[in-house]
Amino acid sequence: MAKIDNSERIDHGRRRFFGAAAVSAAAAQLGLTHSAPAQTKSWGLPAIKPGTNTSFGPLKQVDAAILNVGYAEAGPANGAPVILLHGWPYDIYSFVDVAPVLASAGYRVIVPFIRGYGTTRFLSDGAVRNGQPSAIAVDTVALMDALKIEKPILAGFDWGARTANIIAALWPERCKAMVSVSGYLIGNQQSGRMPLPPMAELQWWYQFYFATERGRDCYDKYRRDFSKLIWQLASPTFTLEGDGNGAPHLEASAYAQKFSGKYEHRTIAGGIGHNLPQEAPQAFAQAIVDVGAG
Repeated sequence: MAKIDNSERIDHGRRRFFGAAAVSAAAAQLGLTHSAPAQTKSWGLPAIKPGTNTSFGPLKQVDAAILNVGYAEAGPANGAPVILLHGWPYDIYSFVDVAPVLASAGYRVIVPFIRGYGTTRFLSDGAVRNGQPSAIAVDTVALMDALKIEKPILAGFDWGARTANIIAALWPERCKAMVSVSGYLIGNQQSGRMPLPPMAELQWWYQFYFATERGRDCYDKYRRDFSKLIWQLASPTFTLEGDGNGAPHLEASAYAQKFSGKYEHRTIAGGIGHNLPQEAPQAFAQAIVDVGAG
């Protein structure tokens, strides 16, 4: 990545995507560099309507460092590996339409539950529960080791995009290419202390709420309702298509220079919200195929 603030501590050389193509989906919308209606072109992949699939079939489990990870797998065992990474309050089923499309194209698709989700469990009751982005990135590298996957394509949205960003920055030798919804998401704690305009702060209301005892009790009691509310706010009228990204995000121009190597920003129009893989599975899958060929 070409430009780094002095306050950022990651070495420039560790940020590079060696021989990789990085496709950024800014504003949580993936598509062409010019606006185009979502889901109207096949780009050579089998047509898939959002909501076509509801299940992956039987899930698998594997011990990976401190976790026993639950994951879905599709496609040939000897196919080029792709790891699809979900965020909060979503889960692996955001990729339930993406995975079969990639599998049909010959990819080996791995879709893991991150720590705290689904069938993924800590191996020890005494393990420290840590939800930091760096911890989830370490978990993903450990999963790659457990499955003997050396250099996959990493693709994600929300926390999953941040996880992919961190792995590409710290372990570039373990990342063939990356598809990142919302672009560059590695946080800067120093700049994060700076206040934002009130309307921007309002978008992060739940993070302030979670910092209170009342907020933690509310989430514990109304976990499903809370997750549904965040989903609705991020994709306001989403049934199958969504209606734009309601989650906080930057414009692509704000982070484009953070990437080195091949880079492309795509925007999909047509009412695609924050949960892009589920709302625009064909566009998301095509981006993975494109970076894999780059």
